[in-house]
Amino acid sequence: MGFVRRACLIAVSALGLIALARCGDPPSPTDPTKPSVARQWDDATLDAIRIDLPRPPVHARNLWHLSIAMYDAWAVYNATSAGYLTTEKRRGLSAAEAARSRDEAISFAAYRVLGNRYALSVNASRSLAAFDDLMKSLGYDTRTTNTSGDSPAAVGNRVAATVIAFGDSDGSNQAGNYSDPSYRPVNAPLIVKFPGNTMIDPNAWQPLVLDVTFTQNGIPVPNNTQAFVGPQWGNVRPFALGPKTANNSYIDPGRPPLLGGAGDAEFKNDIMEVLQKSSMLSPELETLIDISPGAYGNNSLGANDGTGHRRNPATGEAYAPRVVKLGDFARVLAEFWADGPASETPPGHWNVLANQVSDHPQATHRFQGVGPALDRLAWDVKIYFALNAALHDAAVNCWGLKRIYDSVRPISAIRFLATQRQLPLSPGLSELITNATWPDGRHAGIRCCTDSVGRPAPCVDSQGNAGIQVSCVGEIAVHTWPGQPADRRRQTSGVRWIRAAEWLPYQLDTFVTPAFPGYNSGHSTFSRAAAEVLAAFTGSEFFPGGLAEFVAPKNTFLQFEVGPSEDIPIQWATYFDASDQAGQSRIYGGIHVRPDDMTARIAGSRIGKEAFAKARALFE
Repeated sequence: MGFVRRACLIAVSALGLIALARCGDPPSPTDPTKPSVARQWDDATLDAIRIDLPRPPVHARNLWHLSIAMYDAWAVYNATSAGYLTTEKRRGLSAAEAARSRDEAISFAAYRVLGNRYALSVNASRSLAAFDDLMKSLGYDTRTTNTSGDSPAAVGNRVAATVIAFGDSDGSNQAGNYSDPSYRPVNAPLIVKFPGNTMIDPNAWQPLVLDVTFTQNGIPVPNNTQAFVGPQWGNVRPFALGPKTANNSYIDPGRPPLLGGAGDAEFKNDIMEVLQKSSMLSPELETLIDISPGAYGNNSLGANDGTGHRRNPATGEAYAPRVVKLGDFARVLAEFWADGPASETPPGHWNVLANQVSDHPQATHRFQGVGPALDRLAWDVKIYFALNAALHDAAVNCWGLKRIYDSVRPISAIRFLATQRQLPLSPGLSELITNATWPDGRHAGIRCCTDSVGRPAPCVDSQGNAGIQVSCVGEIAVHTWPGQPADRRRQTSGVRWIRAAEWLPYQLDTFVTPAFPGYNSGHSTFSRAAAEVLAAFTGSEFFPGGLAEFVAPKNTFLQFEVGPSEDIPIQWATYFDASDQAGQSRIYGGIHVRPDDMTARIAGSRIGKEAFAKARALFE
């Protein structure tokens, strides 16, 4: 079983290939052999996310509000579970009447909320039309807008109106398209095509300027200068977080290491770890690694100290070794978790995973692994509610810390340290360019150029204009991935010596780095919070069957360059193994440093546990 990113799904599990058809017309809502209406609306939302701007906190909120609407509409027809925003109950219905009414109420509630939330999407017309089509396929008339009476449509419309009103005052500024003009970056933007970097505060976030800018999922952006996505999100109303600390955050790990301040040595060590990981991004690297759950994973919280799991608890047998090239594995890891083209962003990624867990043939659908099996609709509305509550709270806490600490990204820090000649030197990784190494020695091939007035400039810019070549002696060189190749479909870049002042993360050159500060990691917070919920909800930290796997096919999976050079599996025994790997991938990708990851894992663990506990109280 593995992660997938599109509406037509194939999941790979320890039991073989499981085809999950989601491409035709949805079935009638009362057919127990088909996906529940909750699942169909979750899938529709994931499709809408894939064609919208990749704003992770916004989409975490949208998934959460959808989940409130579906759960509350379901709870109206359930005698024992309490609604979250809606408290009304419909009693005296037969089981068949209640089942039909639930489906209809859920669909109207979901349809109205999603129509409101995606009206501002860059592809609003496509998403709203898809929502209309889903309603029609379910047999419901979207013109039914009344909110009075006991009809299921009226119930659903009332629930939706409550959720929409809740969102109008939750602090997100949906009416202003989630903007916050109060934030101003400390540093002037970094023009990525020019070597070097100057910063007012090297510890603060710096927006990037690209010649051509695309979002992480491939949508063109007209403004080539980044703007902080979601700086106000720490003040959005959470589900289970609270109370706030003195510095206006909920879970505060404290300040990250600072260049020139407390933690200067750690700051530089963390930057060097990013460069070290970047130097591994080549299929020519001969190092081999066993990536099976028997050797990889099983970390303690906030560490990478695991040595794997002794046995698969489902089979009682040891996990079979899977030895692969480290250079291939590192590139697959970085791209798999990057949530790039056609992505549903990290919150949606974990919804995809939850759906695949729920669909697994060995899933029991017993809440916390005990008691009678839930019908699939009850299972779905509850797992979405708990999971998306945790993901929403993860966004609130994480983006609050991003605003408070306003922390630098690796691309800015590495280029600044190189420009200031403060980047630590390490033989074979970062070296001083000397007369003995350039232009004919080990650093041959590096070129340094200026423009006509002596400012650092690319040797050939995007318009083909040539700079003036000058000596590179005295610069710092790094042995690293040099940026995407000219033909991403057929070429790899490998690793080679380049100027440290021109370093790039392992990303597309139209994206480079997300448009918000680094500390702490959204991927790590989202992923650990989600893992805690899935482990608690299913009653086991292990995936069904004790193993989940995704296979990246040879030469077709990678998007930043061709590859991998052979089929590369990535495997997890537990949800925590998967969530830790999401954090690790961002260091290989040059997006985060270690403190961003580790503090976020710890915060995400608490967020997930608290969200699940509050959700469970409503269920019971």
